[in-house]
Amino acid sequence: MEMMAAVVILAVVATFIIPRVINYRTNGYRYACWSNKAEIELQVRLWYRNKASYPAANLSDIGADTAYFPSGLPVCPVDGTAYTINTTTGLVNGHSH
Repeated sequence: MEMMAAVVILAVVATFIIPRVINYRTNGYRYACWSNKAEIELQVRLWYRNKASYPAANLSDIGADTAYFPSGLPVCPVDGTAYTINTTTGLVNGHSH
């Protein structure tokens, strides 16, 4: 009887904890994507200041320059896609997870 009570209590606790753990992981990926977007937009602004034009929309030219992204261009941790920018505003397209 005591064993069944303990199992029931653990099951109730697990129903509250497991969804929170899953949400923390998902939110962590979203926050990482937002951080990547901010870093890319900052580096694009620096590129624009140094070269008086925005980099290519697919970021191939700025990504090849290790002064801007020494570790390489980041990819979206949520869906694994590459980032692109709007070449008139310098802002990252999409990625509003």
